[in-house]
Amino acid sequence: MLREIPLFGALAPSLLFYFFAAIVLFLVGDPLIARLGVYRLLWHPALARFGLFLCMLSALVLSMRP
Repeated sequence: MLREIPLFGALAPSLLFYFFAAIVLFLVGDPLIARLGVYRLLWHPALARFGLFLCMLSALVLSMRP
């Protein structure tokens, strides 16, 4: 469930923590995908990377729903 989490006296949205976790997953997965040469097959590699990040973020958020 999305709610605010106290962080050093201020309320931070839980989506912020999902965002940082998705960045970590992306930084691990992106070089692996690039090494396999998948991005060479795509029309717009930057858009594919952005889509991959959004899919990772969405998967994290949806996996935490009750």
